[in-house]
Amino acid sequence: MANIKSAKKQVRKIKRRSSINNYWKTSVRTSLKSFQKAIDKNDKTSIIDLLKHSKSLLDKAAQRNVMHKNKASRIKSNMERAALKIK
Repeated sequence: MANIKSAKKQVRKIKRRSSINNYWKTSVRTSLKSFQKAIDKNDKTSIIDLLKHSKSLLDKAAQRNVMHKNKASRIKSNMERAALKIK
């Protein structure tokens, strides 16, 4: 454990930031899993809704520096490609 006052504050900040980052990572991951399940079921209406929702979450995660913007862009591109194969 840290002994210096500023180091203790850094530990608190890291803990808070980590919980926020974990929230965004898990929400993105959950959204991607539900999108993949919709792709597997060929459910066109839910695919469109989940695609829109997942893209929004990915953009927000990239904006908050939880993930790199190019990674978010790559995932969105792959999702679009998968959705177009179903249609």
